[in-house]
Amino acid sequence: MKRFLPLFICTLCFSDNIDKLYEEAQNLEDQGNYKEAMLLYKKAANINVSKEDKYLFDLSKNDNQKGESFTNMKKAFYQKQIDKVNDKETDENLKQIITGDFDLYPYKKNYLLPATYDFNKSDDRKSIETSFQISIEKPISYDFFGLNETVSAAYTQRSFWQTTADSSPFRETNYEPEIFIQFPYDRGNVLKGYKIALNHVSNGKNDELSRSWNRIYIESYFQLSSLFIIPKIWYRIPENENEDDNSDIEDYYGNGELTFLYAYKKHTFELSLRDNLEFNSANKGSAELNWTFPLPEFLSTNNAYGLFQIYSGYGNSLIDYDREVQKIGLGIAFSR
Repeated sequence: MKRFLPLFICTLCFSDNIDKLYEEAQNLEDQGNYKEAMLLYKKAANINVSKEDKYLFDLSKNDNQKGESFTNMKKAFYQKQIDKVNDKETDENLKQIITGDFDLYPYKKNYLLPATYDFNKSDDRKSIETSFQISIEKPISYDFFGLNETVSAAYTQRSFWQTTADSSPFRETNYEPEIFIQFPYDRGNVLKGYKIALNHVSNGKNDELSRSWNRIYIESYFQLSSLFIIPKIWYRIPENENEDDNSDIEDYYGNGELTFLYAYKKHTFELSLRDNLEFNSANKGSAELNWTFPLPEFLSTNNAYGLFQIYSGYGNSLIDYDREVQKIGLGIAFSR
């Protein structure tokens, strides 16, 4: 705490002057006076050099502020190191490229499970493999319809990598782009919002290994203190019979999913359930439990958590939509 006190006092002394210089420089840019604006930018950067360098150095030692430090470092690099150009649009382009400000956000969990084990033996694969998921969201518009809604596009990719097999091939990768509208709900104490989405999932393979389907789904969010209940129902968009690679996929995935998410301190427990609601010998479904937890201090990094995953049932991947899987995995989650 002591090392931040002089920094805090210094910040109070200089921040107003620096902010005013940046504001004046921006006004000059807007007026087309790029030369004068550049001089003010340089002046502000020179005033800020020692303070900002120390700020970034101190933050780099603070595990709770590493993400902020990295963002500030890129912005500081742009302000101090990059010469401004006389064209405003070009300058904004360079700023976006250098700072990486593209408004991309985590969507579903991003994780790496270095080792997963499938208890159901299969001749076409090793029981131990690596699995990882990458998922991002890009907001498109806000309040376009005047309902405080958000329109976004998202992309999720989940891969299954046979790292213990010869040549370590990727056994399966599922690609899931979607576009959705999310609405807040302000008229109830429990229902917090809902989402309407158009979703496509495929595995990018040809012929008999090809799997894909398109859905429209509705998802709602209910909150009971630290517990979230997330029901989701979908309608599969019909395909031509000759082009349908998995006409019976709904017999295994069903038409909906129910997720329970419980947060306790720095832990989260997420249980997702699917069932085809056939209460006879044709009953099929799945259950997936994800537990994210703080990593030990010697492994801890900002926004990274341990992840323990258990999966039981059908549909662990598209190629396995009609195959029962009993799998566990341990790794790291980078978002949750």
